[in-house]
Amino acid sequence: MTKKLGLIHTSATLVPVFKDLIDQYLSDKDLKVFNIVDDSLIGNTIERNELTYDTQRRVVDYVGSAQAAGADFIMVTCSSIGPAVEAAASLTGVPVLRVDQPMADQAVQMGTKIGVVATLPTTLAPTQDLVRRRAIAAQKEVEITAKLCEGAFEALMGGAPEKHDEMVATALKELSTQVDVIVLAQASMARVVGQLSDADKKVPILASPPIAMEYLAKVL
Repeated sequence: MTKKLGLIHTSATLVPVFKDLIDQYLSDKDLKVFNIVDDSLIGNTIERNELTYDTQRRVVDYVGSAQAAGADFIMVTCSSIGPAVEAAASLTGVPVLRVDQPMADQAVQMGTKIGVVATLPTTLAPTQDLVRRRAIAAQKEVEITAKLCEGAFEALMGGAPEKHDEMVATALKELSTQVDVIVLAQASMARVVGQLSDADKKVPILASPPIAMEYLAKVL
């Protein structure tokens, strides 16, 4: 029986990214996929430097719309609005997943010293909180070290990807000497990992999209 997967994005650029991942990890599934995109969700969050009540309510509405469209499983692909995704999950009749939860669970399994890297404060805080709560759920004590690459996101959006990559690479190298595993709070930073030498990658560096796909491959 064909199942429907609804993906909710805060950027249209993520649609082809996740299409490629679905082709890679879920090609053997009898699956139909549809996308809902609204970049104002992340735009408002960045502008106000917080996930506001109004934005959370809109996320809940989009998740409800995905269910109404027939989704058997819903995933929201933006980490910055993660807390709203969890609120929506409690109000929805089908499973709802925030993209970074499987990554957080894997990080907790891999070590007790966990590094979190982000280029936006609005993503750093919810990712730290998620890792902390998933550790509690796993009955494991962890120590979280967070690093914000200030200015890197602005460089990326402003047409200076090399500057972004350099700042993120520096943060990853520094953090790798302090922790057991590093999680990337934003999928946009995953590109930098491939630029690092084996000597620089002293610990595992986790990105949420492929790990979320592996999770969906198991549960769908």
